[in-house]
Amino acid sequence: MQINVNTDNTIEKHQGLDEHVESVVQSSIGRFGEQVTRVDVHLSNENKEKHADGGNYCMMEARVSGYQPIVVHEHSVELHQSIKNAGGKLARALDSALGRLADKNKHAPVAVAVEEDIDPLSDKHLTDS
Repeated sequence: MQINVNTDNTIEKHQGLDEHVESVVQSSIGRFGEQVTRVDVHLSNENKEKHADGGNYCMMEARVSGYQPIVVHEHSVELHQSIKNAGGKLARALDSALGRLADKNKHAPVAVAVEEDIDPLSDKHLTDS
C-alpha cells in the first residue's frame, strides 16, 4: 500500500509527521492488505490564526481495487488527533464498503450444473420408463 502525505502551507511537513501518518494508516487499515492500493492524506490548518477552534483538518482518500475511492474528513484541535480520528473513520468506512462488496459477491447467483439421469446408450431419461 502506497501512502502519500500532502500538506498545505499552514502545516510544516517533516519526517516525523510523515512517519506518524504512515503509522496511523498502517495500524488502522493495514489488515485490508492488497485491497487498498493507495492512501492519499491531506493535512491543513484551516484557521491558522485561531489555534483553539479545531481547525486542524485531515482528509484521507483510500483507493480500493475494484471499488470507488473512499474518503473521510476529520477536524480537531490537535493535528495528531485529527490524523488518528480520520484513520479510525477510514477503517470503519472500509469495513462497511468492503463488507457490502463481499456480501454482494457472496449472494450473487451461482450457476449450478445439474447432471440429468440420461441413459448414454438410448439418450432417454432414466426416469422415463
